[in-house]
Amino acid sequence: MTAGRVAVVGAGTMGHGIAYVAALAGFDVRLTDSRPEALKLAVGRVTDLLAVAVRRGKLAEPDRAAAAGRLHAEPDLAPTVADAEVVIEAVREHLGTKQQLFAEVERMAPADALLATNTSSLSVAAIAAAVRDQSRVVGMHFFNPVHAMQLVEVVTQPRMASQSVERAVAFAKALGKEPIVVKDSPGFASSRLGVALGLEAMRMLEQGIASAEDIDKAMELGYNHPMGPLKLTDVVGLDVRLAIAEHLFQALEDRQFEPPQILRDKVAKGELGKKTGKGFYSWSG
Repeated sequence: MTAGRVAVVGAGTMGHGIAYVAALAGFDVRLTDSRPEALKLAVGRVTDLLAVAVRRGKLAEPDRAAAAGRLHAEPDLAPTVADAEVVIEAVREHLGTKQQLFAEVERMAPADALLATNTSSLSVAAIAAAVRDQSRVVGMHFFNPVHAMQLVEVVTQPRMASQSVERAVAFAKALGKEPIVVKDSPGFASSRLGVALGLEAMRMLEQGIASAEDIDKAMELGYNHPMGPLKLTDVVGLDVRLAIAEHLFQALEDRQFEPPQILRDKVAKGELGKKTGKGFYSWSG
């Protein structure tokens, strides 16, 4: 895929990360968010990521300046998507919110634009149902932190065109990512596997089988995982993991996805992981 214009809707953790890698890959990026403060913060985070890349010798100064020049913060949705070749939605994990957004984007974006959702657990088909031309709606599930994680799940849905799959795969590769193609099913491949492992680790901790550190070490040293399931849950956010687990439990009716009480209790107490300073671990800084 040749570099063109990319619109990213949603400037949170995933949105600013996607905008960063797209600008770095040579795309002209428009980033928008309904919250002005989130948009300003996102641009600052992208600026910081570019600066860190220069300091670590991974990016030359002229390339940093060029990438920064390709990122544009746009407070309004219509001009963000008006001439986009690819529109990526990265708003909160709520079906109604995503459906409403896609209906608006379809009216504003070019008729041939690829419309991608970054959902990690919701049905891509259900999101696509909000638009008239469902053939161009695809799931593109990026991983956090986007600049460091290589995987992108390209999620198909029954009404999408094969050309849309090909475009999504080509776009992911243009970003320097490794795409896999999976069918639209609860949890796709990564969330379903990752959540199952994480919930089992929580049950082991709940039952006193081992400490959080030793449970994580079992996977890090025994299976060469870069990060154990409990520490990873802290990084992702316990509230995020709880929401995904509840969705999978309801959709699949499988007891292995029933959230353990320890997870519910920690979320109720506001112990959400790294972002609040405490989860299964204590975090500082």
